[in-house]
Amino acid sequence: LGEYSALVAAGVLDFKDAVYVVHKRGEYMQEAVPLGKGAMAAILALPREQVVEICQQVNDTVGSVQAVNFNCPGQIVIAGETAAVETAAEKMKEAGAKRAVLLPVSAPFHSTLLQPASDRLAEVFKTITFHDAKIPVMANVNAEEVTKAEVIKESLIRQAAMPVLWETGVRKMIAGGVDTFVEVGPGKVLCGFNKKIYKSVTSLNVEDEASLAKTLAYFQEVR
Repeated sequence: LGEYSALVAAGVLDFKDAVYVVHKRGEYMQEAVPLGKGAMAAILALPREQVVEICQQVNDTVGSVQAVNFNCPGQIVIAGETAAVETAAEKMKEAGAKRAVLLPVSAPFHSTLLQPASDRLAEVFKTITFHDAKIPVMANVNAEEVTKAEVIKESLIRQAAMPVLWETGVRKMIAGGVDTFVEVGPGKVLCGFNKKIYKSVTSLNVEDEASLAKTLAYFQEVR
């Protein structure tokens, strides 16, 4: 949901509209796939090509499963029907994955099973005002910078049922000159991803008053 926060910060969505949309998005996602029918698993230390290939094999024989989160080198998350995810996870361990860990989630997020949620979200968006972004936002769905309201709206509709290209987006930002990232929210998961994507990048986090003070102090010092 960080993309929605970014869009509020960029002036694309009003805060109250973003809260409403996020609420409906979660509702639609949960209703698209009943509890227990979908699953997700984190695959560690298996090349992207093998993860995608195994998912395709299982997709053709057992049930729907896709790679849905390309987080960083060595970590990809898969999602889909429970039996298909479990089968794919086992096959990936057999193929050499260091670990294949089922995640404690309530739905197979960003998989094609959530297309009904995307369709319903599109209807909600007809009632919401989108503005052009005051600063560019990197869209998770295609790792492209977006500023136009209609393009952003379309990317958010697609995002619910399509993979998150986190690694690609970070690499593009670094190639474009970004050398410092600030993760806003609990924990430092994204900071960890960034370190694996590009070791020398600076990643800071803000999750409480102490970390906010530390991050502000960093920027005051580098200025």
